[in-house]
Amino acid sequence: MSVPFKVELSGQVAVVTGGGGVLCSAMAKALAECGAAVAVADLKIEAAQRVADEIAAAGGNALAVTCNVLEKESLEAANAEIEKALGPVSILVNGAGGNHPKGTTAMEYLNPDDLLNANRDFVTFYDLDPKGIEFVFNLNVLGTLLPSQAFTKQMALKRSGSVINVSSMNAFRPLTKIPAYSAAKAAISNFTQWMAVHMAKAGIRVNAIAPGFFLTDQNRALLTNPDGSLTPRSEKILSHTPMGKFGEPDDLLGALLWLVSGEAAGFVTGVVVPIDGGFAAYSGV
Repeated sequence: MSVPFKVELSGQVAVVTGGGGVLCSAMAKALAECGAAVAVADLKIEAAQRVADEIAAAGGNALAVTCNVLEKESLEAANAEIEKALGPVSILVNGAGGNHPKGTTAMEYLNPDDLLNANRDFVTFYDLDPKGIEFVFNLNVLGTLLPSQAFTKQMALKRSGSVINVSSMNAFRPLTKIPAYSAAKAAISNFTQWMAVHMAKAGIRVNAIAPGFFLTDQNRALLTNPDGSLTPRSEKILSHTPMGKFGEPDDLLGALLWLVSGEAAGFVTGVVVPIDGGFAAYSGV
């Protein structure tokens, strides 16, 4: 791959959780391209290994690591494996996250008449499953907090490090149908600011990127039809994206590299950078 510009990351050890996914694999490759040794951490070791192999084939240094971001023991074991193979972590990208159908309503707006249908087979606000909401909050919020605990302790002791969280444009402006995911990503933005303040005296900078709409394995079936054409929701999304297109994984890399670089962003902490083609700025008129 080709990064938009290079920053000097030689001697740095980076961990990317969710590193086997479409967006996070691009970030892992970019960090490696700039000289970092990269631990590709993912619940699915096969996906992590594929990305690590691609980094190695391009001349980089990478390690595939099994990692469950919701289990402290798994995270601690991953950190020990990374420290043994690559050295202490100095960059953390908290990329793992996602949504769940049980935290999603079927309709954009509530129709009170639907509540009179006792045999309805679709989800209204009143049918949302607390377990689905809990899953989304755990995956996104605890899935950011727990890795931050596991991978930043050596940063604190060395008084130097960088954490990049992954928020979303729906943290700025909640999307219809997905209350759990929107609220969880808003929590990530808030946690980023909190952690930036908390870690400031320890020399750890904490920032976030907030992607807009990117086609990934998680949302492809919602945004495209089997023949590749756009769904009505996609049409609405693009009509409210001033740049009129979905983002590409490479669109995240400039902001990522700027934020992880101590030379370029050494006085930047606690910011959430939208990368959304103008979606969050557009009022619809």
